[in-house]
Amino acid sequence: MNIIYWLRLQLKRSFDRIRNENFKKNALQAIPFWMASIITGLLAVLYTKLFIAAEDVAAFVYNQNAWLLFILTPVCFVFAWWLVQRFSPYARGSGIPQVIAAIEISSSKKTGHLVDKLLGFRVILIKVLSNLVMAMGGAAVGREGPTIQIAASVYKIVYQLLPKWWPKIAKQNMLVTGAAAGLAAAFNTPLGGIVFAIEELTKTHFSYYKTAIFSSVIIAGLSAQALLGPYLYLGYPKVDGLSPFIFGGVALVAVISGLLGSGLSKFILYALAWKAKFKFTYHHLIYAVGCALIMAFLACFVNREVLGSGKEVMERTLFTSAKYSLWHTPLLRMGGMVISFTAGGSGGVFAPALAAGASVGSLVAGWLTVSDVNANMLILSGMVGFLTGVTRSPFTSVILVLEMTDRHNVIFHLILAGMIASLVSILIDKHSFYDHLKTQYIKELNTPEQTELTEQIEETN
Repeated sequence: MNIIYWLRLQLKRSFDRIRNENFKKNALQAIPFWMASIITGLLAVLYTKLFIAAEDVAAFVYNQNAWLLFILTPVCFVFAWWLVQRFSPYARGSGIPQVIAAIEISSSKKTGHLVDKLLGFRVILIKVLSNLVMAMGGAAVGREGPTIQIAASVYKIVYQLLPKWWPKIAKQNMLVTGAAAGLAAAFNTPLGGIVFAIEELTKTHFSYYKTAIFSSVIIAGLSAQALLGPYLYLGYPKVDGLSPFIFGGVALVAVISGLLGSGLSKFILYALAWKAKFKFTYHHLIYAVGCALIMAFLACFVNREVLGSGKEVMERTLFTSAKYSLWHTPLLRMGGMVISFTAGGSGGVFAPALAAGASVGSLVAGWLTVSDVNANMLILSGMVGFLTGVTRSPFTSVILVLEMTDRHNVIFHLILAGMIASLVSILIDKHSFYDHLKTQYIKELNTPEQTELTEQIEETN
């Protein structure tokens, strides 16, 4: 009996030792994610305040003397382009394709070192500066895509600072979690960040790092809320008492916005491919100046709503009596996106895409002459449909709009819009805007290993 008791005691001690070691290992593995998420939340808050201030500069100049845009906008577009061209070429554009590319190449020993070109401290600095300068010039760009690249860079830097004795963490897991935390902090949409990671970023099984994503998204979101408060990106639009026939309008808006979002993405890709043929630097300089002058002309002589990320358009259509947009408003918002994104500076397409979708929904609401409540429903559907047409991530689009407005009673309407938009957008292009840009960035890295990886990715797609 004594021997049996001794064996049981030794067995219990062994299990306790293993349990303690596992707990210690799990805790040590979680600490880098938590540290990075706090930094991400703080940076997202600072970035948000700076971006709003930059957009206010463009609005102030326009209100004082709209003609000054013909000076301010070209200067800002050229300076933003020069910053990216001179110091960090992969800081240009949205940032999401760079993160997707970094996630794909990070798992290979042959290509893992190339992540440094896509993510890092220099990328953070130039991304923020270029994006703020673009916003100051009135460009139709957002901060959400850049925030995702910034957050992924923060997580990568934290990963690199870990000592060699630290329990092993997969770099890919850190990057995916960073991107999810970045989106959550940018829009104050924690579920949107998680769904984005699952739908858009993950190539491995989600269960391997779900705890890291959940905890990081929570901490990043709470860090942002601690300074900004538990705000909603758009507030509380009225969508109570909807007509039972509004589903027809939702479907119509989804078809139009999905096609327009996908078509716009393809047009931007064509423009970027054409720009890639420029042989001399001054060609890019002339193009940036031309884009800026067109932007200033449209703002001065057509409609000032072409300027900025488009949040004013969303707020006007959702919260004022001016529900119905003019026929040219969607064209202006889409044109502003093309001009701003191809100019060569840094800027995201999330917020501008939502604004373009809102203008589409508002236009259709005017066609159908629906009530204000039903118009709001069509506007939200347009936002989901257009963003889905660009990203091909319908559930991410639905969750983002739901969390930005806290209107969960229309979840089925928005899911319908997202699914229809996802289906019709395939008619124009089978792949998303981000997929095309991701492949382009991988090709630009220009190594034998990267060429082989690109071919494998294209075969898979």
